[in-house]
Amino acid sequence: MRYPTLVVGAGLALGLAAAPAAPVEPGTYQSPYSVAFTVAEKDLIGDLEGARGDWRRESSIPHDDWYSEKVRKGYGAWGAPARHYPAPEGIADRSLTWKRERVIAVGLRYKGYTYQHHHIPDWDPPRDWPWKEVANGRNAKGVDCSNFSSFVYNQGFGIKPSSAIKEQAKALDIAGPGDTTEIRAKTVKLPAEYEDFAKTLHTGDLLYIRNRQEEISHVVLWVGSIGKSPDDVPLILDSHGEGVKDDKGNAIPNGVQLRPFRKNSWVHKSASHAHRILLKP
Repeated sequence: MRYPTLVVGAGLALGLAAAPAAPVEPGTYQSPYSVAFTVAEKDLIGDLEGARGDWRRESSIPHDDWYSEKVRKGYGAWGAPARHYPAPEGIADRSLTWKRERVIAVGLRYKGYTYQHHHIPDWDPPRDWPWKEVANGRNAKGVDCSNFSSFVYNQGFGIKPSSAIKEQAKALDIAGPGDTTEIRAKTVKLPAEYEDFAKTLHTGDLLYIRNRQEEISHVVLWVGSIGKSPDDVPLILDSHGEGVKDDKGNAIPNGVQLRPFRKNSWVHKSASHAHRILLKP
């Protein structure tokens, strides 16, 4: 697995914090959260050590053209679009547990990537490229929440949800595996009580969050029982702005990180619904 240098920005926060968090120097953040897979990581994502995981193949546009004038004019700040990956070899024979844990294992490959309005995580434009201002404070490798969730399922399974947050939150018919088939996801109704979230959601579910205007504005991956936190709070994996503190009171850097799903948090209080893409045959 790869763990790039963490970059801490200063900007907008998607979540709510009770008080300013202790500052963290870039590259020094040590997360108190982890994941204990029941399946060997080599078995979960070993195929991503080859061509499927090659960062230069993340887009449908050849890597040599990622920073061309054609991409600049056609895609602007969002940059090169994601390719649609084929279904992984042998995926039909894999267990549901393997598939669910693969979601998180694929997502953790991008832990530390910054929060950016980009289509693919490894798109890293030059300084003069157009940029949509975000919490990170400058252009760099990274993705936003819905591009992250879409890319994880795409690279992991060849299943490609919309990367537009509102469309992703509505659509149950999703392209994949590969670009010639389609699957049907399931809407998961959320429980009334916080304590029942861990019983209701499964590892890899997509949990959608509303903003103050009651519009869907964020999506997270539910980590589930494989997530480990010091106080046993459930974990989520997402690409997020700043404003969330970990169990030690330290600011969690913006971008792709494991984060706590606390009872008094924005992601709990404003949770809307969930989508379950990985279903029993």
